[in-house]
Amino acid sequence: MKNVLKIEGRQIKEYGNPFIIAEAGVNHNQRLDYALQLIDIAANAGADAVKFQTFKAEQVVTEIGEMAEYQKRNLGVVEGQIDMLRKLELPESFYPKIIKRCKEKHILFLSTPHGGKSSVDFLEKFGVQAYKIGSGDLTNYILLNRVAKTGKPIILSSGMATMKEVKAAINFIKSKKNKQIAVLHCTTNYPCPPEEVNLSAMQGMMKLLDIPVGYSDHTNGVQTAIMAATMGMALYECHFTIDKNLPGPDHIASCTPDELKERVQAVRLASVILGSSKKVPNKSESESMLELTRRSVVAAHDLKAGHIVAEEDLEAKRPGNGISPARYEIFIGKTLKHSLRRDQQLQFSDISK
Repeated sequence: MKNVLKIEGRQIKEYGNPFIIAEAGVNHNQRLDYALQLIDIAANAGADAVKFQTFKAEQVVTEIGEMAEYQKRNLGVVEGQIDMLRKLELPESFYPKIIKRCKEKHILFLSTPHGGKSSVDFLEKFGVQAYKIGSGDLTNYILLNRVAKTGKPIILSSGMATMKEVKAAINFIKSKKNKQIAVLHCTTNYPCPPEEVNLSAMQGMMKLLDIPVGYSDHTNGVQTAIMAATMGMALYECHFTIDKNLPGPDHIASCTPDELKERVQAVRLASVILGSSKKVPNKSESESMLELTRRSVVAAHDLKAGHIVAEEDLEAKRPGNGISPARYEIFIGKTLKHSLRRDQQLQFSDISK
Protein backbone atom coordinates (compact mmCIF):
# COMPACT_ATOMS: atom_id res chain seq x y z
CA MET A 1 0.00 0.00 0.00
CA LYS A 2 1.16 3.52 -0.81
CA ASN A 3 1.74 5.89 2.07
CA VAL A 4 -0.32 9.08 1.87
CA LEU A 5 1.43 12.39 2.47
CA LYS A 6 -0.50 14.88 4.58
CA ILE A 7 0.19 18.61 4.56
CA GLU A 8 -2.13 20.91 6.51
CA GLY A 9 -4.79 18.20 6.52
CA ARG A 10 -4.59 17.75 2.74
CA GLN A 11 -4.10 14.15 1.59
CA ILE A 12 -1.57 13.99 -1.23
CA LYS A 13 -1.67 10.81 -3.26
CA GLU A 14 -1.24 9.49 -6.76
CA TYR A 15 -4.20 9.52 -9.15
CA GLY A 16 -5.82 12.27 -7.13
CA ASN A 17 -5.90 16.05 -7.41
CA PRO A 18 -2.17 16.94 -7.61
CA PHE A 19 -0.69 19.20 -4.95
CA ILE A 20 0.72 22.13 -6.94
CA ILE A 21 3.79 24.08 -5.81
CA ALA A 22 4.51 27.37 -7.55
CA GLU A 23 8.27 27.81 -7.30
CA ALA A 24 9.14 31.48 -6.79
CA GLY A 25 12.66 30.43 -5.85
CA VAL A 26 15.12 33.28 -6.20
CA ASN A 27 12.98 35.26 -8.66
CA HIS A 28 12.27 37.93 -6.02
CA ASN A 29 15.53 39.70 -6.90
CA GLN A 30 15.82 40.72 -3.21
CA ARG A 31 12.82 43.01 -3.52
CA LEU A 32 9.94 42.65 -1.07
CA ASP A 33 7.41 44.03 -3.56
CA TYR A 34 8.46 41.35 -6.05
CA ALA A 35 8.22 38.63 -3.39
CA LEU A 36 4.70 39.71 -2.43
CA GLN A 37 3.68 39.99 -6.06
CA LEU A 38 4.91 36.43 -6.68
CA ILE A 39 2.67 35.21 -3.85
CA ASP A 40 -0.30 36.99 -5.38
CA ILE A 41 0.44 35.47 -8.79
CA ALA A 42 0.70 31.95 -7.35
CA ALA A 43 -2.53 32.32 -5.41
CA ASN A 44 -4.37 33.78 -8.40
CA ALA A 45 -3.17 30.87 -10.54
CA GLY A 46 -4.71 28.40 -8.10
CA ALA A 47 -1.52 26.81 -6.74
CA ASP A 48 -1.63 25.07 -3.36
CA ALA A 49 1.74 26.41 -2.21
CA VAL A 50 4.31 29.04 -3.12
CA LYS A 51 7.94 28.19 -2.46
CA PHE A 52 11.00 30.32 -1.91
CA GLN A 53 14.60 29.39 -1.00
CA THR A 54 16.25 30.04 2.36
CA PHE A 55 20.04 30.42 2.43
CA LYS A 56 23.09 32.54 2.94
CA ALA A 57 25.56 32.21 0.08
CA GLU A 58 28.39 31.04 2.32
CA GLN A 59 26.15 28.26 3.67
CA VAL A 60 25.76 26.84 0.17
CA VAL A 61 29.12 27.02 -1.57
CA THR A 62 32.80 27.69 -0.93
CA GLU A 63 34.76 30.43 -2.64
CA ILE A 64 35.98 28.02 -5.33
CA GLY A 65 32.49 26.99 -6.48
CA GLU A 66 31.68 27.72 -10.13
CA MET A 67 28.40 28.67 -11.77
CA ALA A 68 26.35 25.97 -13.47
CA GLU A 69 26.35 26.01 -17.27
CA TYR A 70 22.66 26.97 -17.41
CA GLN A 71 23.40 29.89 -15.04
CA LYS A 72 26.22 31.11 -17.29
CA ARG A 73 23.95 30.73 -20.29
CA ASN A 74 20.92 32.42 -18.73
CA LEU A 75 22.86 35.28 -17.13
CA GLY A 76 25.28 35.82 -19.99
CA VAL A 77 28.11 36.45 -17.49
CA VAL A 78 30.60 34.32 -15.60
CA GLU A 79 31.40 34.94 -11.96
CA GLY A 80 31.96 32.90 -8.82
CA GLN A 81 28.90 30.96 -7.68
CA ILE A 82 29.12 32.53 -4.23
CA ASP A 83 29.01 36.02 -5.73
CA MET A 84 25.96 35.11 -7.79
CA LEU A 85 24.18 33.57 -4.78
CA ARG A 86 24.76 36.61 -2.57
CA LYS A 87 22.54 38.56 -4.95
CA LEU A 88 19.81 35.90 -4.69
CA GLU A 89 19.43 35.61 -0.91
CA LEU A 90 15.96 36.29 0.47
CA PRO A 91 16.48 38.89 3.22
CA GLU A 92 15.47 37.61 6.66
CA SER A 93 13.42 40.74 7.29
CA PHE A 94 11.08 39.73 4.43
CA TYR A 95 9.86 36.50 6.02
CA PRO A 96 7.18 37.82 8.42
CA LYS A 97 5.59 39.90 5.67
CA ILE A 98 5.83 37.07 3.13
CA ILE A 99 4.23 34.56 5.49
CA LYS A 100 1.51 37.05 6.42
CA ARG A 101 0.73 37.59 2.73
CA CYS A 102 0.52 33.82 2.17
CA LYS A 103 -2.02 33.50 4.98
CA GLU A 104 -4.04 36.38 3.56
CA LYS A 105 -4.08 34.72 0.14
CA HIS A 106 -4.82 31.26 1.58
CA ILE A 107 -1.76 29.69 0.00
CA LEU A 108 0.81 27.56 1.83
CA PHE A 109 4.25 29.07 2.40
CA LEU A 110 7.16 26.75 1.66
CA SER A 111 10.87 27.33 1.42
CA THR A 112 13.75 25.05 0.53
CA PRO A 113 16.39 25.10 3.32
CA HIS A 114 19.11 25.59 0.73
CA GLY A 115 21.54 26.80 3.38
CA GLY A 116 21.59 23.53 5.30
CA LYS A 117 21.01 23.05 9.02
CA SER A 118 20.99 26.79 9.74
CA SER A 119 18.19 27.29 7.23
CA VAL A 120 16.11 24.55 8.84
CA ASP A 121 16.56 26.11 12.27
CA PHE A 122 15.60 29.50 10.87
CA LEU A 123 12.46 28.20 9.13
CA GLU A 124 11.39 26.30 12.23
CA LYS A 125 10.95 29.66 13.98
CA PHE A 126 8.10 30.39 11.57
CA GLY A 127 6.35 27.07 12.04
CA VAL A 128 6.62 25.92 8.42
CA GLN A 129 4.30 23.01 7.62
CA ALA A 130 6.59 21.02 5.31
CA TYR A 131 10.03 20.99 3.71
CA LYS A 132 11.05 20.76 0.06
CA ILE A 133 14.57 19.49 -0.58
CA GLY A 134 16.29 20.42 -3.83
CA SER A 135 17.90 17.84 -6.09
CA GLY A 136 21.40 18.93 -5.12
CA ASP A 137 20.75 17.92 -1.52
CA LEU A 138 19.32 14.45 -2.14
CA THR A 139 22.60 12.97 -0.90
CA ASN A 140 23.11 15.61 1.81
CA TYR A 141 22.27 13.41 4.77
CA ILE A 142 23.44 16.11 7.17
CA LEU A 143 20.52 18.24 5.98
CA LEU A 144 18.12 15.31 5.64
CA ASN A 145 18.81 14.30 9.23
CA ARG A 146 17.96 17.76 10.55
CA VAL A 147 14.78 18.01 8.46
CA ALA A 148 13.66 14.46 9.26
CA LYS A 149 13.91 15.13 12.97
CA THR A 150 11.39 17.98 12.71
CA GLY A 151 8.81 15.25 12.03
CA LYS A 152 7.33 17.34 9.23
CA PRO A 153 6.50 16.21 5.68
CA ILE A 154 9.43 16.15 3.28
CA ILE A 155 9.28 16.52 -0.50
CA LEU A 156 12.45 15.34 -2.26
CA SER A 157 13.50 16.36 -5.76
CA SER A 158 15.49 13.70 -7.58
CA GLY A 159 17.26 15.47 -10.45
CA MET A 160 20.63 13.89 -11.35
CA ALA A 161 19.84 10.89 -9.14
CA THR A 162 19.79 7.14 -9.70
CA MET A 163 17.00 5.00 -8.30
CA LYS A 164 19.51 3.58 -5.84
CA GLU A 165 20.23 7.08 -4.50
CA VAL A 166 16.52 7.91 -4.29
CA LYS A 167 15.76 4.77 -2.31
CA ALA A 168 18.75 5.35 -0.04
CA ALA A 169 17.62 8.90 0.80
CA ILE A 170 14.08 7.69 1.53
CA ASN A 171 15.35 4.88 3.75
CA PHE A 172 17.64 7.29 5.62
CA ILE A 173 14.72 9.61 6.40
CA LYS A 174 12.58 6.67 7.49
CA SER A 175 15.39 5.53 9.80
CA LYS A 176 14.93 8.85 11.62
CA LYS A 177 11.29 7.92 12.37
CA ASN A 178 9.83 10.15 9.67
CA LYS A 179 7.66 8.45 7.06
CA GLN A 180 5.96 11.57 5.71
CA ILE A 181 7.85 11.64 2.41
CA ALA A 182 7.15 12.31 -1.26
CA VAL A 183 9.57 12.39 -4.18
CA LEU A 184 9.57 14.40 -7.40
CA HIS A 185 11.04 13.19 -10.66
CA CYS A 186 12.86 16.00 -12.45
CA THR A 187 15.76 16.89 -14.70
CA THR A 188 18.28 19.44 -13.45
CA ASN A 189 18.43 21.55 -16.58
CA TYR A 190 16.76 24.94 -17.09
CA PRO A 191 14.93 24.84 -19.42
CA CYS A 192 14.73 21.08 -19.85
CA PRO A 193 14.58 19.89 -23.49
CA PRO A 194 11.97 17.23 -24.38
CA GLU A 195 14.57 14.53 -24.91
CA GLU A 196 15.71 14.88 -21.29
CA VAL A 197 12.28 14.82 -19.59
CA ASN A 198 11.99 11.02 -19.37
CA LEU A 199 8.56 10.91 -17.74
CA SER A 200 8.69 7.13 -17.85
CA ALA A 201 11.14 7.36 -14.95
CA MET A 202 8.35 8.94 -12.90
CA GLN A 203 6.14 5.98 -13.71
CA GLY A 204 8.96 3.67 -12.72
CA MET A 205 9.25 5.34 -9.32
CA MET A 206 5.48 5.20 -8.88
CA LYS A 207 5.65 1.43 -9.27
CA LEU A 208 8.73 0.85 -7.12
CA LEU A 209 8.25 3.28 -4.23
CA ASP A 210 5.72 3.12 -1.39
CA ILE A 211 5.45 6.93 -1.21
CA PRO A 212 3.67 9.48 -3.45
CA VAL A 213 5.59 10.45 -6.59
CA GLY A 214 5.23 13.68 -8.54
CA TYR A 215 7.02 15.84 -11.07
CA SER A 216 9.11 19.01 -10.89
CA ASP A 217 8.78 20.66 -14.28
CA HIS A 218 11.56 22.66 -15.93
CA THR A 219 10.22 22.37 -19.48
CA ASN A 220 8.72 24.99 -21.76
CA GLY A 221 5.03 24.78 -22.59
CA VAL A 222 2.15 22.92 -21.00
CA GLN A 223 2.42 19.50 -22.66
CA THR A 224 4.68 17.85 -20.08
CA ALA A 225 2.48 19.05 -17.22
CA ILE A 226 -0.59 17.51 -18.85
CA MET A 227 1.20 14.25 -19.56
CA ALA A 228 2.49 13.97 -16.00
CA ALA A 229 -1.00 14.63 -14.67
CA THR A 230 -2.52 11.93 -16.84
CA MET A 231 0.12 9.53 -15.55
CA GLY A 232 -1.26 10.11 -12.06
CA MET A 233 1.38 12.30 -10.44
CA ALA A 234 0.71 13.21 -6.81
CA LEU A 235 2.49 16.58 -6.82
CA TYR A 236 3.51 19.13 -9.41
CA GLU A 237 6.06 21.95 -9.21
CA CYS A 238 7.24 24.58 -11.67
CA HIS A 239 9.20 27.83 -11.56
CA PHE A 240 7.46 31.11 -12.31
CA THR A 241 8.38 34.77 -12.53
CA ILE A 242 6.85 38.21 -12.80
CA ASP A 243 8.77 38.86 -16.04
CA LYS A 244 11.14 36.59 -17.97
CA ASN A 245 13.27 39.60 -18.85
CA LEU A 246 14.22 40.43 -15.26
CA PRO A 247 17.90 39.92 -14.37
CA GLY A 248 18.72 36.62 -12.67
CA PRO A 249 19.59 33.01 -13.54
CA ASP A 250 16.07 31.53 -13.35
CA HIS A 251 13.71 34.14 -14.84
CA ILE A 252 14.22 33.15 -18.47
CA ALA A 253 13.41 29.50 -17.75
CA SER A 254 10.36 30.29 -15.60
CA CYS A 255 6.65 30.57 -16.42
CA THR A 256 5.03 33.95 -16.85
CA PRO A 257 1.95 34.58 -14.68
CA ASP A 258 -0.33 33.59 -17.55
CA GLU A 259 1.71 30.48 -18.29
CA LEU A 260 1.59 29.45 -14.62
CA LYS A 261 -2.18 29.83 -14.57
CA GLU A 262 -2.47 27.82 -17.78
CA ARG A 263 -0.40 25.00 -16.29
CA VAL A 264 -2.34 24.90 -13.04
CA GLN A 265 -5.65 24.82 -14.90
CA ALA A 266 -4.35 22.13 -17.27
CA VAL A 267 -3.15 19.93 -14.41
CA ARG A 268 -6.42 20.36 -12.52
CA LEU A 269 -8.49 19.55 -15.61
CA ALA A 270 -6.30 16.57 -16.53
CA SER A 271 -6.81 15.04 -13.10
CA VAL A 272 -10.58 15.55 -13.43
CA ILE A 273 -10.53 13.95 -16.87
CA LEU A 274 -8.43 11.07 -15.53
CA GLY A 275 -11.18 10.29 -13.03
CA SER A 276 -11.39 6.89 -11.33
CA SER A 277 -9.95 3.51 -12.29
CA LYS A 278 -13.39 1.96 -11.74
CA LYS A 279 -15.35 1.32 -14.94
CA VAL A 280 -18.93 2.21 -14.04
CA PRO A 281 -21.63 4.36 -15.68
CA ASN A 282 -21.36 8.05 -14.89
CA LYS A 283 -24.29 9.90 -13.34
CA SER A 284 -25.40 11.45 -16.62
CA GLU A 285 -25.31 8.04 -18.30
CA SER A 286 -27.32 6.36 -15.52
CA GLU A 287 -29.93 9.10 -15.38
CA SER A 288 -30.75 9.32 -19.07
CA MET A 289 -28.49 7.70 -21.64
CA LEU A 290 -28.67 4.08 -20.47
CA GLU A 291 -32.38 3.67 -21.16
CA LEU A 292 -32.29 5.93 -24.19
CA THR A 293 -29.51 4.18 -26.10
CA ARG A 294 -29.47 0.61 -24.80
CA ARG A 295 -31.85 -1.90 -26.42
CA SER A 296 -34.55 -4.37 -25.38
CA VAL A 297 -35.64 -7.72 -26.88
CA VAL A 298 -38.60 -7.19 -29.25
CA ALA A 299 -40.59 -9.30 -31.69
CA ALA A 300 -39.04 -9.09 -35.17
CA HIS A 301 -42.53 -9.59 -36.68
CA ASP A 302 -46.03 -10.52 -35.58
CA LEU A 303 -46.02 -13.79 -33.62
CA LYS A 304 -49.00 -15.99 -32.74
CA ALA A 305 -49.74 -17.73 -29.45
CA GLY A 306 -48.26 -21.24 -29.36
CA HIS A 307 -45.37 -20.25 -31.61
CA ILE A 308 -41.97 -21.72 -30.69
CA VAL A 309 -39.53 -18.82 -30.61
CA ALA A 310 -36.51 -18.98 -32.95
CA GLU A 311 -33.59 -16.53 -33.25
CA GLU A 312 -35.04 -14.93 -36.39
CA ASP A 313 -38.17 -14.05 -34.39
CA LEU A 314 -36.22 -11.68 -32.17
CA GLU A 315 -34.64 -8.26 -32.63
CA ALA A 316 -33.10 -5.67 -30.30
CA LYS A 317 -34.40 -2.09 -30.40
CA ARG A 318 -34.47 1.03 -28.25
CA PRO A 319 -35.46 2.01 -25.59
CA GLY A 320 -33.60 -0.17 -23.12
CA ASN A 321 -36.32 -0.35 -20.48
CA GLY A 322 -37.17 -3.99 -21.21
CA ILE A 323 -35.29 -7.31 -21.25
CA SER A 324 -31.68 -6.82 -22.28
CA PRO A 325 -30.67 -8.55 -25.54
CA ALA A 326 -27.73 -9.90 -23.54
CA ARG A 327 -30.33 -12.42 -22.26
CA TYR A 328 -32.10 -13.15 -25.56
CA GLU A 329 -31.16 -16.85 -25.55
CA ILE A 330 -33.61 -17.45 -22.67
CA PHE A 331 -36.46 -17.01 -25.18
CA ILE A 332 -35.12 -19.39 -27.85
CA GLY A 333 -37.08 -22.66 -28.09
CA LYS A 334 -39.81 -21.48 -25.71
CA THR A 335 -43.54 -21.44 -26.55
CA LEU A 336 -45.43 -18.16 -26.60
CA LYS A 337 -48.41 -17.98 -24.25
CA HIS A 338 -50.10 -15.32 -26.36
CA SER A 339 -49.65 -13.38 -29.58
CA LEU A 340 -47.17 -10.52 -29.94
CA ARG A 341 -47.11 -7.61 -32.36
CA ARG A 342 -44.03 -6.55 -34.32
CA ASP A 343 -41.68 -4.42 -32.13
CA GLN A 344 -43.49 -5.43 -28.94
CA GLN A 345 -41.06 -5.93 -26.08
CA LEU A 346 -40.89 -9.50 -24.82
CA GLN A 347 -41.32 -10.27 -21.14
CA PHE A 348 -40.41 -13.48 -19.34
CA SER A 349 -44.14 -13.88 -18.63
CA ASP A 350 -44.76 -14.20 -22.39
CA ILE A 351 -43.17 -17.65 -22.59
CA SER A 352 -43.87 -21.01 -21.02
CA LYS A 353 -41.31 -22.30 -18.56
